[in-house]
Amino acid sequence: MHSQRKLGAGAKREQTTRIGLNGKVDTLNTKSSTKVILSGKTKWTDYKIISHNSDTTYIDTTLTLQKEYKFNYLRTDNFELLPFHNQGQTFNNLGYSYNNILRLPDFGFSAKQVSYLEVDDINYFEVPTTTTEIMYRTGLQQGQVVDALFTLNFSKRLNVSLSYKGLRSLGAYRNALVSNGNFRGTFNYTSKNKQYEVRGHLATQDFYHQENGGLTPSSLDSFINEDPNYEQRSRLDVNLNDAFSQFDASRLYIEHSYKLLAKRDTLTEKDFSNLKIGHVLTNENKSYDFNQTTATTSIFGDTNGTGASDNNAQSKLTNNEFNLEFNSKYVLGQVKAKVHFTDYSYGYDTILNTTSVINNYQLKSTAVSFGADWNAKIKNFNLNADASVTPGSGILSGNYIKGTAVYKKDSLFAIKGSVLLSSKSPNFNMLLHQSSYDNYNWQNQYSNINTRNLEFSIASKWLNGSLHFTNIDNYTYFNKQSRPTQFEDQIAYLKVKVNKEFKFWKFALDNTLMYQNISSGSSVFRVPELVTRNTFYYADNWFKGDAMFVNIGFTFKYFTAYNANAYNPLLAEFRLQDEETIGFPTFDVFFNARVRRTRLYLKVDNVTSGFTKKNYFSAPNYPYRDFTVRFGLVWNWFI
Repeated sequence: MHSQRKLGAGAKREQTTRIGLNGKVDTLNTKSSTKVILSGKTKWTDYKIISHNSDTTYIDTTLTLQKEYKFNYLRTDNFELLPFHNQGQTFNNLGYSYNNILRLPDFGFSAKQVSYLEVDDINYFEVPTTTTEIMYRTGLQQGQVVDALFTLNFSKRLNVSLSYKGLRSLGAYRNALVSNGNFRGTFNYTSKNKQYEVRGHLATQDFYHQENGGLTPSSLDSFINEDPNYEQRSRLDVNLNDAFSQFDASRLYIEHSYKLLAKRDTLTEKDFSNLKIGHVLTNENKSYDFNQTTATTSIFGDTNGTGASDNNAQSKLTNNEFNLEFNSKYVLGQVKAKVHFTDYSYGYDTILNTTSVINNYQLKSTAVSFGADWNAKIKNFNLNADASVTPGSGILSGNYIKGTAVYKKDSLFAIKGSVLLSSKSPNFNMLLHQSSYDNYNWQNQYSNINTRNLEFSIASKWLNGSLHFTNIDNYTYFNKQSRPTQFEDQIAYLKVKVNKEFKFWKFALDNTLMYQNISSGSSVFRVPELVTRNTFYYADNWFKGDAMFVNIGFTFKYFTAYNANAYNPLLAEFRLQDEETIGFPTFDVFFNARVRRTRLYLKVDNVTSGFTKKNYFSAPNYPYRDFTVRFGLVWNWFI
């Protein structure tokens, strides 16, 4: 959603930049530490964004290079992702992160969930005046994306917000239309004495994608050999002309707590003890359909369907968490004990293939989980831990523990270390899947995937860097035949990423380099060895009175060749392949400007595509985008 400057939960941070939102002062004052008064007693720090983990940031109307990196459909820096040609389609992976694994196995069909907003992705707000943000960006050929936010406080204690991100983009190739929607409605309320607190959200999300299966072999040759008859990409034949997929989801989330005991030391006015009971309800439904009007293509094999819908997978999750929290300044940190009651069902309404040997087309499971959270601050250290165990032998059984320590030295640097241990079942679509195509029916029983992740990172004015080391047992993937398979050996994955920016006068060079190594398991776990992004840009104020601030530059990105996973549109998953290697450079040019609270973006993607080899692909048979001009803006109102 918003570009943010994060503050750790409970931590204090000195801000050196100030945002003015009134008509007279409307830019950052980076040279002064005086707070800008908006109107009366209102300050820029009153416009708060509160994350799921209660980290607080502020609505930011500045223009920086990081805003350029995040000005995309996902609204995040997608350095480790390789996008498909059309905005809103899926992404291939250039790198992986295992520092935030979900406690329970997921629905699956992961290629359709790249832009899915999880519980942790929903933000809440606290604003003194009505606040609106509009993000607009043009699509490919026809269409656009709009992300709109409206939020206000009915009182100092009650805030509501409505957000909707809608996209429709035709694409340059046949049967590549994308139409996505993400609606979010949030509220948060605190009673006058802060004894009762409640917040929650409603999210409905839908993703409609036409699926063309990539270029046919003859069209692929025409693309690579630059046949002038096919410069208009819609002339190229594709494998699927009448197929589409539909992913839908809805979620209700409510979290509330009540303070049972609150005593106060009257001499020091400090909380002597703090005892809260809490309840969290999560009710989430997901469904996935793959539809093909005429099942005549040979890329999926033989078919023996019983209906028009090839996939009609559905899942329902109901999770109730009850917790007891204790917090005192005389006791080290905050402790929360939790118990989860989870009901999960996944499957189909009937047998979809007449030759299928599947004897159970639905998976249902009920589980009880026990866990605890701990958070503490000791001088310059912030410590937290989260643990959960789900006993038993069912699909939902497993365990999870994560510990994090952050050391911050004023504004000079921050060092973070974390460890994560996780054991959980593979995603549900790997355990059970049905299709009218004979080769896509299975019912499996797999061991839990065991993941161990160690991470170190540093953020400073001199250098930003991170090191991730991950071990995975029972790694589960889709093999070359697009069937789920569990790896018998161990995956050992190392990822090192560094970032450094050099500045001279009004120019700057921002560099990000990522090195990856698979010391064990490289036959099934594929990543490029090196990924680099280098941006050279010019930044300055233009016109009288610094009326416009501009960022102008170009970005070079390159990754070394590797056997990138192939995309299977029926499964909405990526599978292994050994036939094609992918690795290519791109140059993007941008001209961005800020006028008051409006940020304007003009970007040219892949500017060298007109005179370089046609070796750029997002996945085998799926070309990356050609020379493309995009325009967009982000506009804030504070009423």
